[in-house]
Order: sequence, then structure tokens, then C-alpha cells
Amino acid sequence: MSKPAKAKPAMDVAVGQRIRDLRRSRAMSLEEVAARTRLSIGFLSQIERGLSSPSLRVLATLADVLGVGIAGLFGAKESTKTASDAIVTREAKRAKLNLWRTGISKQLLSPAGSEGRLNLFLVHMEPGGSTGDELYTHDGEEAGLVLSGKMKLTVDAESWMLKQGDSFRFSSRRPHRFSNPSPDVKAVVLWVNCVSAVS
Repeated sequence: MSKPAKAKPAMDVAVGQRIRDLRRSRAMSLEEVAARTRLSIGFLSQIERGLSSPSLRVLATLADVLGVGIAGLFGAKESTKTASDAIVTREAKRAKLNLWRTGISKQLLSPAGSEGRLNLFLVHMEPGGSTGDELYTHDGEEAGLVLSGKMKLTVDAESWMLKQGDSFRFSSRRPHRFSNPSPDVKAVVLWVNCVSAVS
């Protein structure tokens, strides 16, 4: 039990450091990011120091302001010479983002640290896992396929219950949220995000 407890803060620290690095590389102050995200400076500082675990909604908002897709927050360093040319991602080398407080984790299936606009994820939702009650928006478009379990997807004011084999597609600018309604079965979704621009 002590090992998972150690891994959770380490994940928050890696994501926080990546957010700080991106903010600094764009010469943005905490005050500027706070104003553009409508998040408090104190909360942003806690995220950057790994003291707070941000929700997917908060990460999506930060990704927009920092000019990257959500894949850009996976803790991978900026692309090296060969990273931009990477084509294959080996299973053992997948970058991971574990939103452990929400019961959702994402594995980046496309090359980490690349500047591509299209990113492929494997999303795992624990029983009861959710992005939260609040709908959120971000840049781009998304689509997916439920590989196992069930997922409740809400876009605007409409909700759908999707099961294995069901798929979806919508503009990420439409308010949305998703969850695993099952009390005992994990859900796995193959998820695609395409952002309109990456700076």
C-alpha cells in the first residue's frame, strides 16, 4: 500500500514541472496564466510544485493557454532531435498521466514530446471514475471507441451510455464530461484528440 501512495505525488510533481517548464518557455508569468485560466495564482503554484493534483478540466484549460494539446502535459521533456521524427511508440515506453484522484488515467500512444496535432490515448476509467460534475471545453476535436466496460458521455445537454464497440466524435469546444457509471467494472477507451494549432 505504501508504494502507490508514493507514486501518486511523484506523478503530480512530474506534471507540475512540465506545466512550469512550458509556462517559462513561453515567458508567461503565473499572474498571466491565472488571468487567462481564471484559476488562482496560489492554486497554479501548488500544481506547479506538485502539491495539488489537477482535474482533467483544469489540465485541458492549462493546455489551451500554454498552446499545447493535453498530450503536451504528460511530463515528457521538449522534443529532442529525433523525437519529432518518432513514428513508433513501444508499449513499455508509453508516457502516462494518472489523474489518481478522479479514477482516470491516460496512456499516450503517439510519440511523446512531438509537435503533432493528432494524439492517440488509451483512457482507463476505474469504477466510478469521472472528469467531475462540471462540463469543460478545450481546443480541438475528439473521437473514441469503447474497448471494454461502459462510459457515460455528456456533450452540451445530452448524455449517452456507451458500451464496448460504441464510438463517438465531437468538437472539444462543446461543453463535455465523461465517467464510468459501473460500480465494479473498469472501462477502457481508445481516445483521439486533435488540436487545431500547437505553438
